[in-house]
Amino acid sequence: MAAYNQIKTTLQKFFKKLGPGLVTGASDDDPSGIATYSQAGAMYGFSTLWATLISFPLMAVMQEMCARIGLVTEQGLAGTIKTYYPKYVLYIMLLFSFPAIVLNIGADIAGMGAVGNMLFPKIHATYFSVLFTLILLICIIYLPYQKIASILKYLCLALLVYIIVPFMFKQDWLLILKSTIIPEIHFNKEFLGIIVGILGTTISPYLFFWQANMEVEEMKHRKKHLMVNKKIMNEMKQDVDFGMLFSGVVAWFIILCSGSVLINGGIHKIDTVEQAALALKPLAGDGAYILFALGILGTGFIAIPVLSGALSYSFCETFGWKEGLDRKFNEARPFYIIIAISLILGLSLNYIGISPIKALIYSAILYGLTAPVLIAVILHISNNKKVMGKFTNGLSSNIFGFITLLIMTIASGLLIYFQFIA
Repeated sequence: MAAYNQIKTTLQKFFKKLGPGLVTGASDDDPSGIATYSQAGAMYGFSTLWATLISFPLMAVMQEMCARIGLVTEQGLAGTIKTYYPKYVLYIMLLFSFPAIVLNIGADIAGMGAVGNMLFPKIHATYFSVLFTLILLICIIYLPYQKIASILKYLCLALLVYIIVPFMFKQDWLLILKSTIIPEIHFNKEFLGIIVGILGTTISPYLFFWQANMEVEEMKHRKKHLMVNKKIMNEMKQDVDFGMLFSGVVAWFIILCSGSVLINGGIHKIDTVEQAALALKPLAGDGAYILFALGILGTGFIAIPVLSGALSYSFCETFGWKEGLDRKFNEARPFYIIIAISLILGLSLNYIGISPIKALIYSAILYGLTAPVLIAVILHISNNKKVMGKFTNGLSSNIFGFITLLIMTIASGLLIYFQFIA
């Protein structure tokens, strides 16, 4: 009993230390991401599992840089770019980020609505989409930052369902291990498109902005004027590394789930999250189906505040408006109005003829155009001693950062080629 209590206390302390890194990582596995991972598994079985292993260090290093920028400069990524770099760089980022994030929000809201309809068929998906949007708006506007941060953190537990589902049926773990550590590559449009999709889903520009701003928010709620030191940096790195690892593990299990169940059931085409959940029902039973569906709703409630929050922080820092989830509505009206607009626009996409699938394609293209530029800017900031002082990048951060830049540049080029040329 004493050993159990000690383990419980240790885990509680560890979970308490986790913050922006965990939430950021969990938000990366949003309904849109789940659709991408499910499609990868359905089309190619275990052949894309290695991509999640490759993406983890790339995600971790980029998010750590963004978090470090937030801690050192005491402002978000947009604010830092505005202060030290030409404003046109920031305006270009906003020009592409706004539609990309709104489209992403729209796809996630539509996915959540469709899943709500699956669980309760008598209620149309549209009503669920409207209901979920209203719940999100009310919570974001009326709850204080600490409460929102706590709710988002505990919602991350919803992602654990994807780790449970694959254990509901027999697996060839030796083949799974082999597929994870030995890359299998098919040089055709469809396979490379899936790999690009996985990379684009895991390394998304909106996460960079959110991570930096959340570190600033966290610092505000610690002891005032707390000096950034090595201890704080180490704690931040542990949080980010765990969050990105958690994100990667969940993505790995989703591919594993669809790759072991759907493909063996003769299902090779998955375009939406509700299709993935529905396909599981006859093949894996009601338990797997319900867990998969509930996980989608949980991830939506995590990801949409992150998406809309990242957008609003970026706009407010760019134009000098008051911002922050720790402020009340009347203290930061533009901040909350932008969040509301992004959610309402996202909700309205289905009514103007943009389907969730189209929304995902368009947002992927826009993310693809901005990601390499933003990664290059983040690398430059992180190595700029005038900005970062003694907390500039180390050798390993630069190596993995430049590898990320190279890979995402190639991925973006392939994405544009597949969409417009091939």
